[in-house]
Amino acid sequence: MNLPPEIMYEASFNKNPDFEGVFWMGVKTTGIFCRPNCTARKPKFENVEFFANTKDAILKGYRPCKICKPLENPNETPPEIKNILEELSHNPAQKLKDFDLIQRGVEPATVRRWFQKNHGITFHAFQRMFRLNTAFKKLQQGENILETAYDSGFESLSGFNESFKNIFGISPKNSKTQRIIDLKRIETPLGTMYAAAVAEGICMLEFTDRKMLETEFKDLAKSLNAVITLGENPHFEVLDKELTAYFKGELQSFSVPVFPVGTEFQKSVWKVLTQIPYGETWSYRKQAELLGDAKKVRAVANANGLNKISIMIPCHRVIGSNGKLTGYGGGIWRKQKLLELEKTILL
Repeated sequence: MNLPPEIMYEASFNKNPDFEGVFWMGVKTTGIFCRPNCTARKPKFENVEFFANTKDAILKGYRPCKICKPLENPNETPPEIKNILEELSHNPAQKLKDFDLIQRGVEPATVRRWFQKNHGITFHAFQRMFRLNTAFKKLQQGENILETAYDSGFESLSGFNESFKNIFGISPKNSKTQRIIDLKRIETPLGTMYAAAVAEGICMLEFTDRKMLETEFKDLAKSLNAVITLGENPHFEVLDKELTAYFKGELQSFSVPVFPVGTEFQKSVWKVLTQIPYGETWSYRKQAELLGDAKKVRAVANANGLNKISIMIPCHRVIGSNGKLTGYGGGIWRKQKLLELEKTILL
């Protein structure tokens, strides 16, 4: 951690979210330590000290703040929700009601709040979308509409048709003219990510707290003329395993295919990104030079910022000509952590 204490104190005083994960601040007068964006009242500069990780703060005798909860990942999926999602992925046709949740030792109100907060829909709507995603794929494989409707847990063909049309904008019999993009949450040590995939490969991998994420979803759906729905995809299983290996320092290149969506120029910029060796950093200027025009630094930087497939298309490996870290959609602190991970493994 090379940041001056004055910079960290200012970031903490201003509750700057860009420094989340970069440092933690211990307050000597209270014996607690906080995140940089903690909403608690900030102490004087002489009464604080900074840590590069929570372990060091705890070893120094500090207790985690009860307000900002520095030991927790605020976007991480709770274990009980993970179990429910796993169960649904194995049997999309089932309908879990409040009684079923209680039988599993889960409070229904907790489940409802989590799905509203993280998916913007009710748990009931989530299950219905998951069932319809599976039904869509069955129909595209040529299965019978009536059998698919009942196999998907719908009690009537009319109810299935109406729900199908509400989600995909077309009737089941016209489903072969439509395309879907599967969406799933994936947990990583740096936070929860959204993965989106089509048959060709992964077309999005972004942290769930990325700014303008909703706009990215809309652009992706429009570009592919598709509907984004929560559902499973064969690429997700491989991606999950490879991301786990990557963060453990056991994998330097991904085998799961990517399907970047953008203009031809953007795709050319992203292709250069994949040429940056693991553990190294390039400048935007070098990127532009490899594209044949050193004057296109600004255009290259803009294209990097529009990359929707984080980590796999490693825009985090591009830094300023002066050696400083520059903008990153997932937050500067994540860029720093990713670079630290890759350089540490090579040592």
